[in-house]
Amino acid sequence: MKGPLVAGGLVLALLLGFVIARSTADPAAPPAATAPTVVPSHSHGGAVAGDLGGLSLSAGGFTLAPSTTTFGAGAAQQFTFRVLGPDGKAVTRFVLNHEKLMHLVVARHDLSGFQHLHPQMAPDGTWSVPLTLPSPGIWRIYADFVTFDPAGAQAPATLAVDATVAGDYRPLTLPEPVRTAETGGMTVALEGTPAVNATQPLSLRVLASGTPVTDLERYLGAYGHLVVLRDGDLGYLHVHPEDQLVGGAVKFWLSAPSVGRYRLFFEFQRGGQVHRAEFTVDVR
Repeated sequence: MKGPLVAGGLVLALLLGFVIARSTADPAAPPAATAPTVVPSHSHGGAVAGDLGGLSLSAGGFTLAPSTTTFGAGAAQQFTFRVLGPDGKAVTRFVLNHEKLMHLVVARHDLSGFQHLHPQMAPDGTWSVPLTLPSPGIWRIYADFVTFDPAGAQAPATLAVDATVAGDYRPLTLPEPVRTAETGGMTVALEGTPAVNATQPLSLRVLASGTPVTDLERYLGAYGHLVVLRDGDLGYLHVHPEDQLVGGAVKFWLSAPSVGRYRLFFEFQRGGQVHRAEFTVDVR
């Protein structure tokens, strides 16, 4: 009987020693935390594809809650709103996105009257900005921001609401497609043509008296910004360019989500002044 007992004791001792060694060894370092994934609702110098945003009041669990959607023509008033999260409460945590926590873009349904504003947020999550809608009609107001989803990942979103201005609405005809636009005594030339579901380069070149401008300044962290609105449903896309000028031009990469007519609003800064050039583009 001694042989089995001795053998059993040896096995038990070995097992006990193994457990003690495991318990006293240095614990393995935990895996490095992975950075939150950013879902690209708009591009930052990369390709843009898929459906446009800004088509609804709610998306991704977030809802735009404006204080009013009625304005008087040409009357300045304080526009306030909140972004409600999946829990129905006002969101108060936002990510700095091109130097601003919130981009508010406004345009009438005929794609005229473009505005790009930056509201301020109160501690309770209420955003406010002076807003003037200059003419009668229906206006689309877009809230473009990045916040966090319930899992803690960054969540870009573009929510939109229609506002009405009473009066004699006279829609403007959308300008025909052209390759140049005038703004601030300068000419902006559009180079490239968007295609459906095919990433294409789109460059904007600024000229003064026929000579390329070489002193563009960064505006909101980039040499230019491009907002694209689709005629008809006013689908929205906010595109950012490559970090550096390419051949003296501001270069974007764009893939149109569908055929149709689009209005492009290109903003850039020179001499401390922000300028805007507008283009109509047909995507076939």
